[in-house]
Amino acid sequence: MKHKDRLLQAIDHKEPDRVPIDIGQTAVTGVSQITYGKILEMLGIKDREIIIYDIIQQLAKIDEDILQKYGVDMRGVYLGAPKGWSLEIIDDGEYTSFVDAWDVKWRMPKKNGFYYDLYEHPLRGDNLDDIDKIKHIDPLDRGRVRSMIEEAKKIKDEGEYASIMAGCGYTVGYLQQFQWLQGFEDSYMNIAGNEKFTQKLLDKLEELEFQFWDWFIPEGGKDIDIMVTADDYAGQNCMLISPEHFRKYFKPMYIRLFSKIKSMAPDMKVFFHSCGAIYEIIPDIIEMGADILNPLQFNAKDMELKRIKKEFGNDITFWGGAADPKSTLPFGTPKDVEEEVKRNLDILMPGGGYVFNTVHDIQRDVPPENAIALWETALEYGKY
Repeated sequence: MKHKDRLLQAIDHKEPDRVPIDIGQTAVTGVSQITYGKILEMLGIKDREIIIYDIIQQLAKIDEDILQKYGVDMRGVYLGAPKGWSLEIIDDGEYTSFVDAWDVKWRMPKKNGFYYDLYEHPLRGDNLDDIDKIKHIDPLDRGRVRSMIEEAKKIKDEGEYASIMAGCGYTVGYLQQFQWLQGFEDSYMNIAGNEKFTQKLLDKLEELEFQFWDWFIPEGGKDIDIMVTADDYAGQNCMLISPEHFRKYFKPMYIRLFSKIKSMAPDMKVFFHSCGAIYEIIPDIIEMGADILNPLQFNAKDMELKRIKKEFGNDITFWGGAADPKSTLPFGTPKDVEEEVKRNLDILMPGGGYVFNTVHDIQRDVPPENAIALWETALEYGKY
């Protein structure tokens, strides 16, 4: 069976020959470049340059021989740098830092840093006039997507693998972009109590997002099999904003976005990422038009896999949830990883509608033998 057919059958809630496998093909299913280097060393591969494709999360681009070794069924296609911006890493003493194309500052500890954290925000406060002055990526920047379009066409013409956007299209998600520009304190205050400011900023983000998709899909984006958007609405124990605010502000925006994309590219699947305890808005995510839900953080409140599969497994495909990168993967043994993967596959595989990956990225504290046990178990045990 071709890898692409296997994946599309699973998304259509059919059982292919085995569960489709994703290793590192998106920015929310990735592998830390530190851990990836240790994996290569364990596999006897030395002196290979590791390419970091997501600077914030420090994620490695997985090499083709590794993708083939572990049966990965899709290939990520990558955005380039926006015009007028280049990555400049600054040494701030105990940290390294950089400023992104939206003028947001990020920094990472030089000692034992896992990834870059938000540090400074260009749109603090609630001044409506400031919204018109925000620095942003040009939504009409063809150069940013040229290599992505070329690679997607090549993958489509060869016909073996599915293609998936390694990152989001324009914004990093409406709520996340709002928060990156504002900072968490100001963003939560404005969402809760300043409707005028919140609506104006969200309208601006939606306008820019639509400008991007309006030309991107006809120009070559339609060759991509799966689009990705990531917008975290929950923490470990509860929603980060109320379900009411989610439904007031964000759900209608995603209904419009996904409807637009599917009207222009009917075969493109919509992959929606939201971490944490999102149980109470899963019906909303389905109503928005998402085909795929990631990452199934099964140790969060109300996110037990049996419950999620029973209640929503016929309506949306699950991508993730095979192992916990907060406990089992970093602190368990390879046997612990194998047992957790088997247990979760038993729940998630029946009837199709499942793609193998962990709960979010494999972090730098995961032993390489555990990552290898994770992938080997998927290949061995993930057969229908």
